[in-house]
Amino acid sequence: MRFYDAHNHLQDERFAGQQPSIVATAARAGVARMVVNGSCEEDWPQVAELAKRFPQVLPSFGYHPWYLHERTPQWQTRLTEFLDSTPSAVGEIGLDRWKPDLPYEGQEDAFIWQLHLATERNLPVSIHCLQAWGRLHELLRDNPRPERGFLLHSFGGSKEMVEPLVKLGAYFSFPGYFMHERKVRQRDAFQCVPLDRLLIETDAPDQLLPDSDNSFPLHDSAGKVINHPANLTRVYEFMAVQRRIAPERFAASIEENFLRLFGCQ
Repeated sequence: MRFYDAHNHLQDERFAGQQPSIVATAARAGVARMVVNGSCEEDWPQVAELAKRFPQVLPSFGYHPWYLHERTPQWQTRLTEFLDSTPSAVGEIGLDRWKPDLPYEGQEDAFIWQLHLATERNLPVSIHCLQAWGRLHELLRDNPRPERGFLLHSFGGSKEMVEPLVKLGAYFSFPGYFMHERKVRQRDAFQCVPLDRLLIETDAPDQLLPDSDNSFPLHDSAGKVINHPANLTRVYEFMAVQRRIAPERFAASIEENFLRLFGCQ
């Protein structure tokens, strides 16, 4: 079986130069492609370099709402240049009303500009949203969207929002973090996601699986446990059981979805 990670951050400094061995381990586990998401101007070059080094990496460039305060006056030009330089996606972009002390002002303007850029090029978009689902739906509804669709990474909205978002072109990626017992509401919402709009992600190095499911233990330089992209395989297994689908058929469905959204990049 081939596995597809719809969202991670392989460029993260917590991997501390271990990327070659991490990618090799993931490849041995069957991970065929991974979307590596840039978050700001500082890490876009690292994402581009990973894409050059590893054929499994599909690069994605965008300004995450957590880092908008770091923008330079040239950020839009620089983002456009990265999208021009290599086949890629747009992301991680989005809205966040959850992070303490994070200004909301300016988030919507940055999100809409990047969404329009993706739409002009018909590029897939990876969207972050925390505690702003209603407003995100309004912005997606009222603005042009890429014809190929967009990804709601680690979808944490309500199950009632799934159908309206599907009508706008949404795909939904399930992270291993939602395997924790307390994440019942999130799992219930994913039961409402049509199979042809479902994707799987690790969000590595973040969103750790439960300890008992962490098949590929990994630590940062400070000794803290971080998520390994190869844990994707366990997330697939979990969701196949949740959806009552044979693992091979489930993996084939996810592959089809991934290639439909990201495959031409």
